[in-house]
Amino acid sequence: MTKIVGIAGSLRTASFNAALLRTAATLMPQGTRLEIASIKGIPLYDGDVEDAEGIPPTVTALKDRIAAADGLLLVTPEYNNSMPGVFKNALDWLSRPPADSARVFANRRVALIGASPGGFGTILAQNAWLPVLRTLGMQPWFNDRLMVARAGSVFNEQGDLADEKIRAQLQQFLQGFCRFCEVVKR
Repeated sequence: MTKIVGIAGSLRTASFNAALLRTAATLMPQGTRLEIASIKGIPLYDGDVEDAEGIPPTVTALKDRIAAADGLLLVTPEYNNSMPGVFKNALDWLSRPPADSARVFANRRVALIGASPGGFGTILAQNAWLPVLRTLGMQPWFNDRLMVARAGSVFNEQGDLADEKIRAQLQQFLQGFCRFCEVVKR
């Protein structure tokens, strides 16, 4: 079975990106599983804290989950035309110590999706992630893009994806990304 770890880059309970990730978990192709992970509880990166206390347990647990997966799905909000600081902070911690970064990220298949209340979706945030993913040695999937614009109109009050066109696009995206991840297993 192909296993993907998905992480939403927002701490908000009613996050559109967390809702998009929950929907993705219900649309995975047969033979694949999406495990939802969280960045909640990851402190701000501080090299002094790392030197004095080591890697926080929340970070270690997430690193192990990613390392055991076939792929990583990053569901990114867009804040001020870029990636959210809290999400970047989580990846900064996950790349520590440098000697362990390759176990977690090197050659890991990764895809980016996102939802935004704005009219352009998360195109600038997704583009901002590319140098980070390259630096970490990851293999981004570029065959499709999903940037949900005007997210307030595609999710209902319960946080469910109510737009069938976007749901179909998400399902198609996931099928392609899962095929990309399965190639690694062969």
